[in-house]
Amino acid sequence: MTRNVRLYPVYKFLSSLIFWQAAWFLYIQSELSAAEAILMYAIYDVATTALEVPSGWLSDNWGRRRTLIVAAAAAVATATMQALGGDFWWFAAAQVLLGIHAAFASGTDSSLLYESLAAEGRADEIERHELRGWRASFAGLMISALAGGAIARFDLGWPYWASALAFAALLGVSLAFRDAPPARTTAAARLSTLRVSLTTPVLAWLFALTVCMYAFSHVPFVFGQPFIEAALAGTAFASETPVIVGAITAAMMGVSLLVSLAAPTIRARIGLTAMLLAAFALQIALPGALALATGPLAILFLLSRMIPDALARPFILARIQPLLSNDSRATYLSLQSLLGRLFFAATLWLAATSTTNVGEMPASDLRTILSAYAVAGLIALVTLGLLTRRVSID
Repeated sequence: MTRNVRLYPVYKFLSSLIFWQAAWFLYIQSELSAAEAILMYAIYDVATTALEVPSGWLSDNWGRRRTLIVAAAAAVATATMQALGGDFWWFAAAQVLLGIHAAFASGTDSSLLYESLAAEGRADEIERHELRGWRASFAGLMISALAGGAIARFDLGWPYWASALAFAALLGVSLAFRDAPPARTTAAARLSTLRVSLTTPVLAWLFALTVCMYAFSHVPFVFGQPFIEAALAGTAFASETPVIVGAITAAMMGVSLLVSLAAPTIRARIGLTAMLLAAFALQIALPGALALATGPLAILFLLSRMIPDALARPFILARIQPLLSNDSRATYLSLQSLLGRLFFAATLWLAATSTTNVGEMPASDLRTILSAYAVAGLIALVTLGLLTRRVSID
């Protein structure tokens, strides 16, 4: 169990070496079209939704280690397939494999951490170790964004090969994990504990917030690259878009890493509820700002993209883990991810119908889509804020 805890930040670092993040939209758009690039992400989300709950159930019954091994193997496969390139259906198949990776890892990695700590009587350390894991993730994202952007300058497909190598190392770490003592309960008992988790007021509120924050954290991820491309159009830097995307993404992760260092102090001063709502408000403000902004300097707004995750995600996980049962923990977390991905995928299908089927996305279409996200997010924020009068989150 001690080795699991020690390897957890390494696992999170390697799983975040997504070198293609700086050029994925540009790459797929160059192979297919802007609308199909959006649909690729939607296909990934739909594939993940179909596997979220089964993978959570599998994790709870088959074991954390085996589930993480399958996730890592799928990651190697999807990176390799996308590096090779192909037609629409080839990329779609790769997105399904990426969905397998995401679904099988979702909730399982965090469950393994908590159960490893609990097995050693260290469950009260969960918040500190979740923060360590998220800082390792930010570091991996920062390094891979900068390196991936530089590599993509020569060939947009090379970042996928780099990620394939990183995911091979991830597979090795997954093989080194060991399962905590399993929960010995019946299927009826697991269903009962899951039902209790979904109806407990605190968990229900955090469930809804997490679903919303998942969607809004990915809006800049999907539309950030076409936004940067549009902002640089007509400038001397237009041909350097992949490098600039990588540099901006790396700076984004660096800012978030610094914020995560201050997050415990912020939580102590203003409380968990206020910090979570403020994080969600910042997520909503970003697409609104991007919809109104023009010119190359507007790209700097994207530096704030991961700050909300630094202020929210590890604290949400630490808050809910002690309230969940070992025999349904991963299933609960998978349901949470499923609804978040389903919600975001539905919005992407709508967005895809609002833009061109050929070539690059027009700037006017981009502004319309981002404005719609901002308005919808404001409605969700007000609703969640009003509900805190009835639910004690801190």
